[in-house]
Amino acid sequence: MKYRKLGKLGPEVSALGVGAMSFAEFYGPTTEENSYAILSAALEQGITHIDTSNVYGMGRSEKAIGQFLRDNPGTRDSFHIATKAAIALDADGNRCFNNTLEHLESELDKSLERLGVDCVDLFYVHRRQAELPIEEVAGSLKVLKDKGKTRGIGFSEIAPYSLRRAEAECHVDAVQSEYSLGVRYPELGLIQTCAELGTALVAFSPVGRSLLTDTPLTLQAVEDIGSFLAINPRFQEPNYSANITATEGFRAYAAELDIPAAALAIAWVLAQGEHVIAIPGTRSTAHFDQLTAGWNLELSDAQLTRIETLLPVGWAHGDRYSAAQWVGPERYC
Repeated sequence: MKYRKLGKLGPEVSALGVGAMSFAEFYGPTTEENSYAILSAALEQGITHIDTSNVYGMGRSEKAIGQFLRDNPGTRDSFHIATKAAIALDADGNRCFNNTLEHLESELDKSLERLGVDCVDLFYVHRRQAELPIEEVAGSLKVLKDKGKTRGIGFSEIAPYSLRRAEAECHVDAVQSEYSLGVRYPELGLIQTCAELGTALVAFSPVGRSLLTDTPLTLQAVEDIGSFLAINPRFQEPNYSANITATEGFRAYAAELDIPAAALAIAWVLAQGEHVIAIPGTRSTAHFDQLTAGWNLELSDAQLTRIETLLPVGWAHGDRYSAAQWVGPERYC
């Protein structure tokens, strides 16, 4: 099993975690039984890091994890649980970001109740509120840590300079960002700054929302799912067909290596630094097994070069979010 420290001050966690947004029907209908099966498989394989949020299914993801812990006494210490808050609704019902201590603590308290735990292992600010200095927000996270409600703190999708400012107030254990062969922007300073400051980089969507797997979601499946993917530029024509064509060589190379394409995508992400952790999500144990096949796969320099040749920076067609999605509605499914 491959384990990595969660930042310079954090515990060791599995290099591959479980992204529990899929426990809330983000990628299609699911059941609690499916979520429990994934968590059971994680236990069996030594996967410890579980990532969720207060807005995944409006608490449904956290409730599923909490019920699993209650139904399986003694498993709490087997998991390193991360959750998030900050995405909210304003007085007019519009989505907004709220980074105040009052909001963060109130939402964390609700998360603790749904999870059935006294504290979480990592608490993120899900999205930064531009009006508040990030130093103030980091200070609020420190207050929650000092109160014993979380053991570690983090931010989701912030810039390197923002990370430095937050770090000056309180050590940031983890920064979560989308990172995969299809989304390379963390390489423009974030992955390097995390390494310098002793902060873990937690990569979500490491298999490109299925584009980097052997069975990418079809347009019909995307339409059936609706919500986020239905309006995501990479899953709209002509971008979708161009992305399927662009990734065919990658799938063929994975087949040549006799491993699932998802495993190869995971292995590439984990090869980008010893401080990198990947948190793919899934609703099926069969797909989960494909993902976990990559967490102990060591890629040679020649293999990494081949992958970069097949999928060079900039290959993906379409932005990773639509204009509306940049403010985080995908986190409100």
